[in-house]
Amino acid sequence: MNPVYSVIVPCYNEEACISETHRRLSEVMRGMNESYEILYINDGSRDKTALMLDDLAASDPAVRVIHFARNAGHQIAVSAGLDYASGKAVVIIDADLQDPPEVIPQMAEKWKAGAQVVYGKRGVRHGESKFKLLTAKWYYRVLRKLAGNAFPEDTGDFRLADRQVVDVVKNMPEHARYLRGMFAWAGFKQEALVYERDKRFAGETHYPLKKMLKLAAHGVMSFSEKPLLWPLWLGLVLLGIGAVVLLKVIVFGLLGYSQAASVVPMLLLLGFGAVLAALGVIGAYLARVYEEVKGRPLYVVARTLGFDKPTLPTGTRMKS
Repeated sequence: MNPVYSVIVPCYNEEACISETHRRLSEVMRGMNESYEILYINDGSRDKTALMLDDLAASDPAVRVIHFARNAGHQIAVSAGLDYASGKAVVIIDADLQDPPEVIPQMAEKWKAGAQVVYGKRGVRHGESKFKLLTAKWYYRVLRKLAGNAFPEDTGDFRLADRQVVDVVKNMPEHARYLRGMFAWAGFKQEALVYERDKRFAGETHYPLKKMLKLAAHGVMSFSEKPLLWPLWLGLVLLGIGAVVLLKVIVFGLLGYSQAASVVPMLLLLGFGAVLAALGVIGAYLARVYEEVKGRPLYVVARTLGFDKPTLPTGTRMKS
């Protein structure tokens, strides 16, 4: 019989957090007095995370463990959890305890009242730099402008989703996953739950600036084609600038002043820079097309623990 709740916890080098994460998660889930399972996805960790998860699976019948054969990334690890989860409602939460498990019962109440997605909206964010807070604020506002106002601001992947919504999201075939956007795109009745985000319990963040920028790019390119039109507008602007400069050169030439020596190099640099920028935008979209048409699986499973049904063959992905 399928549980009421499935909790998905992606893990990458989280040996400093796993024990406390499981203690708090288990305490919260037991307190809800309904059946549950906790799915830990080991995303190719290189520390003791794998051994600790194996120990949890051996001591707690509610634990399921999925070990990847290689690191695939946070969004792919969560996608694997969605594939394997069997609950009527699915909770996504990170292992670092920035998103408090104690909020889950409030999400469940909203779900039982009719909401099909309850996403965590960060009110107060402890332990985050002003730079990160500012860039996150502006990123979500830019994304809403580019992709539409259906994307909630100041949210992450922490959420509870109904089985119907989970089945829609898990069947979206794209490899460049931006799950918070995919859940928003799916529609259904969605509500926010404002909460205080804590500091990371222990260890270091696994989302440095480079990964944050990559995820941000996935969000924009997955849900908006508007950047592909930027080269057109840039070209029109440069065409206008070129016409004005040409008129200036002609007028000054008629007056006996030569402007070509200074103007021509400037126009060449401006033009070449614009062309390269345009090619970069188009190339980024083509790279995504290339990644999709290769048709490789999202992830490779090395082994699983705690599941009643047989494990999947290496390199396959579950379908609903």
